[in-house]
Amino acid sequence: MSSPDNHPQKSRADLIALVVAIVLPSLITWAYFFKAESAEAGVQQAVFAVAKVFQFALPAVWVFLIQRKRFEWFARSKAGLGIGLAFGVVVAVAGLALFHFVLRDAPFFAPAAEQIRAKVAGMGMNTPLKYVCLGLFYTVFHSLLEEYYWRWFVFQKLKNWVSVNSAIVISSLGFMAHHVLVLGKFFGFAHWATWVFSLAVATGGLAWAWLYQRSDSLLGPWLSHAVVDAGIFLIGYQLVANLLVG
Repeated sequence: MSSPDNHPQKSRADLIALVVAIVLPSLITWAYFFKAESAEAGVQQAVFAVAKVFQFALPAVWVFLIQRKRFEWFARSKAGLGIGLAFGVVVAVAGLALFHFVLRDAPFFAPAAEQIRAKVAGMGMNTPLKYVCLGLFYTVFHSLLEEYYWRWFVFQKLKNWVSVNSAIVISSLGFMAHHVLVLGKFFGFAHWATWVFSLAVATGGLAWAWLYQRSDSLLGPWLSHAVVDAGIFLIGYQLVANLLVG
């Protein structure tokens, strides 16, 4: 994919598109994670699917249809693969260790675990196959879509308006924001775990934006993000295994 800032366009419309892109994931998360939580599984899945299609279509529509920039394959460099893999493995292993040795038996984690099980059940992920398919979707495809959204579009657009370092920070905080809603749902918005884990998400965003800037390719950030998501779904499987039948 070509970088959106190859020919900077600092128009009011471009700034509005950027602001919408930063805020939209939080609005979408609020819609399907809070407003649709009591609906039937099919309704929750439909709300989730429609919202995600709308979100991830926004950058492509803006860059390719409205700004009429050409399409290029995003894998221009493999320079970030090693760093991305190393970062992803370290984070995934640290997360699994934290779960096994600290969180699993921690009293404060029990209510969050129940919330997670309820959400998985509400989404209709009630068999091992469904859960594995969801995990594969997030690990392989959703991680790519988030990198395309947050690094290729939001981060690159921000560089038209602020310094590179500021763009890294702002895009990472935007990436963190919708995770605050998810974690707040599980732990409570006043609980320290919500904010510690949210800052961990922001740290991932910082690393992936830095790596994208360094390598000029989404391959490294995508690989890193995918490994982290795989670790998260391994943890999730251990939390919901008793709900999966068949």
